[in-house]
Amino acid sequence: MPSLFDPITLRGHTVRNRIWLAPMCQYAVEARDGIPTDWHLVHLGARATGGFGLVMTEAAAVTAEGRISPQDVGIWTDEQAAAWSRIVDFLHAHGAAAGTQLAHAGRKASEFSPWRGEGSVPEADGGWVTSGPSAVAYQGLAVPHELNVEEIGEIVDAFVAAARRAESAGFDVVEIHGAHGYLLHQFLSPLANLRTDAYGGSFENRVRLLLEVVDAVRVVWPEDKPLLVRLSATDWVEGGWTAEETVEVSALLAAHGVDLVDVSSGGLDARQQISVGPGYQVPFARDVRAKAEVATGAVGLITDPAQAQGILDDGDADVVLLARAALREPAWPLRAAHELGVPAKEAPYPPNYARGAWRS
Repeated sequence: MPSLFDPITLRGHTVRNRIWLAPMCQYAVEARDGIPTDWHLVHLGARATGGFGLVMTEAAAVTAEGRISPQDVGIWTDEQAAAWSRIVDFLHAHGAAAGTQLAHAGRKASEFSPWRGEGSVPEADGGWVTSGPSAVAYQGLAVPHELNVEEIGEIVDAFVAAARRAESAGFDVVEIHGAHGYLLHQFLSPLANLRTDAYGGSFENRVRLLLEVVDAVRVVWPEDKPLLVRLSATDWVEGGWTAEETVEVSALLAAHGVDLVDVSSGGLDARQQISVGPGYQVPFARDVRAKAEVATGAVGLITDPAQAQGILDDGDADVVLLARAALREPAWPLRAAHELGVPAKEAPYPPNYARGAWRS
């Protein structure tokens, strides 16, 4: 059977296959209270019935100020956790593992969501003052407040509280968002981090906050549940965060209790020059897996079942994560099973959809 449909066990949790849904913002919270809605139930639930092994939520903000936009979901209140619990129950009922991505947007917070405008949302319109490692703005956005050491500690505490709420909601996996130009990535990159204290300058200082968050979350996140980190392997800008640094920090993450590194790239600087093509980020996942000796997930223009299977066959990654392809096709894993010749009884069809496995 194609290894795409082999289960994978991380710590004490087994996921039914290696086709995972990548986190994708939906900007669907109209009340601005961070509470997931029926949209999220239907969006995520459709991917569970569509056969994905792990269904990951979009970035869930660990504080109100950590949202990318006013329409983002969060996990900073018990009410939000209760709403997530309903969704998690549905995912579990249909065979999928449930994961959530814990995030803080930093200087890229308080943005207009894509179809509602551009730039930073004014405070008068529901926006807020953003924060970051340094008072350096992302292009087109407001200059952030530079976090002091006490405020950095409060953010670590917020990640811990969010992880506890994720556990109370029943999530099987949490992923710490250290990619795409958001707060933890901002601390990693010398393009956004100009600090001269213990959180800036050297590699060891720039990775300090990420490791502090990982250590603190690992303490409260159940020992038998996997902890993931998403990284941008490179900023695609000279003088920025590099692929070599990604390998180095990935080895540290593994030593600190991280079970899989979800390898993406970019998002830190608008000057990025990305060479885009099918599977263009897969080599980064391959390098991290081989050199840091940690399990990896590959993402980025993975659209074809044979292509996805080839990534596993070549040892480039342990799982593949789909984003835009999954937006177009919620049941992509079921098509993959059909095209790759997976026996009907081994394919992730819910009973209601079992006729889809018939080859007539």
